[in-house]
Amino acid sequence: MKAGIIAAGLGERLKQGGIDTPKQLVKVLGEPLIARTIKEACAAGATEVACIVNDVYPEVAEYLRFTAWPVPLQLVVKTTPSSMESFFELEPYLNNSPFLLLTVDAIFPPGLLKRFVSSARKFQDADGVLAVTEFVDDEKPLRLLTDDRMRITEIGATVNESRFITAGFYFFDPSVYNEKEEARTKKFTAFRQFLTHLVEKKYRIYAEEVGKTVDVDVPGDIDKAEKFLKGLGFE
Repeated sequence: MKAGIIAAGLGERLKQGGIDTPKQLVKVLGEPLIARTIKEACAAGATEVACIVNDVYPEVAEYLRFTAWPVPLQLVVKTTPSSMESFFELEPYLNNSPFLLLTVDAIFPPGLLKRFVSSARKFQDADGVLAVTEFVDDEKPLRLLTDDRMRITEIGATVNESRFITAGFYFFDPSVYNEKEEARTKKFTAFRQFLTHLVEKKYRIYAEEVGKTVDVDVPGDIDKAEKFLKGLGFE
C-alpha cells in the first residue's frame, strides 16, 4: 500500500497566532507533525510514501530529504492554490492501486490509522472511504450524511447538521482521479469540493467512524492535541 500526504499548506492561522515555525515542523509531544504523519502511515502498512510540501519554506523539504524514514519517500515541492491541487500533484505516485491519503495536521492515537485501513478494505465495492468522527472542534467542519450501510449520501455545504464530520484521512481507489479534469473545469478551490463532487457523481464513498481526532490549525490546538494524547497514555 502507498500513502500520500498533503502538507503544502502555509499554516497561516498558526503564523497569525505568533508561531513562526512552518506548520509541518510544529511539534506535538516533541515530534514534528510531518514526522508523526509519515510514521503513522508506515505503521498502518504503507510501503512507500509520497508527500507534497510548499516551496515557501525550504526547511521543510530539507528536513524530509535529510531524515531517515522507514520506507522510501517521494517528495514533491510545489506551492499549490488548494489542497485539491496538492492531491492532484500526487497522482503519478498513487495511481496504480488503492492508497491511503492523509493531511499533515490530523492528530490521532497511535495504531488508529492501521485499524482504519483494515476497516476500509472491508468495503469491497468502495471508490473511497472517509474517516469520520463525532468530535467537532473546527471552525468549518465538513459534515456528511450516510445511509444504513455507511455510504455517504450527502456531504458539504448543503449539510447543516449531521452526526459525523470528516477526520482528515482517507482510503481511495485511484479511479477517483478520473474526475480531476472535470474538477478543474468547474474551478473547485478546495479538496472538500472535490469530495462533494465524487458523492454527487455517484462514486461509492463510504464513512468509517474512528473516534476523536484533533486538527492542529491554531496555536491553542497544539496544547489540545498534547492533552488528548497524554490522556490516552501516550507521551
